[in-house]
Amino acid sequence: MTSQEVSAWLAGQTEQNRAGIERLREVVRSVDAPWVETVKWNAPNFALDGEDRVTLGVERRGGWRVVLHRGAAAKADGFAFRDASGLAKWPSPDRGVVAIRDRADLDDKATALAELIGRWVRAAG
Repeated sequence: MTSQEVSAWLAGQTEQNRAGIERLREVVRSVDAPWVETVKWNAPNFALDGEDRVTLGVERRGGWRVVLHRGAAAKADGFAFRDASGLAKWPSPDRGVVAIRDRADLDDKATALAELIGRWVRAAG
């Protein structure tokens, strides 16, 4: 389900960015979870049980990003996530960023990204 907030955000994007973000939204929603989608941090954000888990974004130099997280601030609670896929860079144990260069890169990574998001959701709780 698309919120009016997300629809309005998408309307303000270029055709290329709208198409890329729409495809990323499909990837996130392919993970079977009761997502609540809003706009947070000026981008589509997916939460579970009131906790932010995945935020999409547009890169200034082109392409998009997917941020896997457990809320706005890193939590020092001993959480660890093992990412064998190598898709994400992990600036902290509970924050991973997947960079997507363009639509071809997105198409190449879509299946592995959906699997990573599924593992992330299960681990992050």
